[in-house]
Amino acid sequence: MKVFAAPLQGFTEATWRNIHSQVFGGIDSYVTPFLRIEKGEIRSKDVRDIEKKNNSVAHLIPQLIAASPEELIPIVEFIAGEGYKEIDINMGCSFALQVRKMHGAGLLPHPDKIAALMRATEKFPEITFSVKMRLGWDSKDEWREVLPILNETSLARITLHPRTGREQYREPADTEAFALFYEECRHPLVYNGDLTTRESIDNIAERFPALEGIMVGRGLLANPALGVEFKEQRTMSHGEKASLVATFHRKFYDAISPRLQGNTQLLSKLKPYWEYLLPDMEKRDRKAIVKANTAEKYLMAVNNAIAHY
Repeated sequence: MKVFAAPLQGFTEATWRNIHSQVFGGIDSYVTPFLRIEKGEIRSKDVRDIEKKNNSVAHLIPQLIAASPEELIPIVEFIAGEGYKEIDINMGCSFALQVRKMHGAGLLPHPDKIAALMRATEKFPEITFSVKMRLGWDSKDEWREVLPILNETSLARITLHPRTGREQYREPADTEAFALFYEECRHPLVYNGDLTTRESIDNIAERFPALEGIMVGRGLLANPALGVEFKEQRTMSHGEKASLVATFHRKFYDAISPRLQGNTQLLSKLKPYWEYLLPDMEKRDRKAIVKANTAEKYLMAVNNAIAHY
């Protein structure tokens, strides 16, 4: 069963992916945060994130977000021009700013627009497309009108996160609703949602044996060893994991610090990872990381936290 790393805006960008693959591994494919059209062109930040010179992972799948063929086509043309042969289409983003543009999960109540996007993919026979989606935006039954369209489209896979867009992450992932989708989906299917331990992945793999794979997102930020633990069917000791986290953090810090100016920029990039990373660390150690207001204090707090882990 394959393990996919989910795209998480602001977290799983090229530097994180490259270092994660070097230090931890266990991931078959990394999916990028979505590229989008903004003010008539693709954001330069998104361009840099998928440029081959900035990526060293073995298999990278760029993701795009679009509400119409007019948005989708230029993004696909750009990604194809970079040499990629597989592209994922985001139909699951639940952020209000994107939903209002009928992007991501905001597309799911509009099967006619989804059908238009799927027809547009046929203009690129050299590209393999996949879709990452939720059950719906308002209702857990919205997929019932969407899936027949996707079933008739040539897709590499569908990744389903079994929540609605409105729920975001507030309610537990609905495995019963996933089971209904699983029975009717004609494409290879990947499960995404609430996979935070090797045991939770094992449970999904056992319940849905025909899955192509699983996709881990926030669970991978919390435990960067999650993929390899599942692949090797073992749980790392605290000592082994702490050593790898220390190596990962040192490489990540060294990679991003030269291009971020001053303590404010650097710490605003680094601290959000600790909202997830090593959730079972001592509370006082996490508090020290969050309160650090200089790079020196931050590094001291991180080193202490890892030493105590």
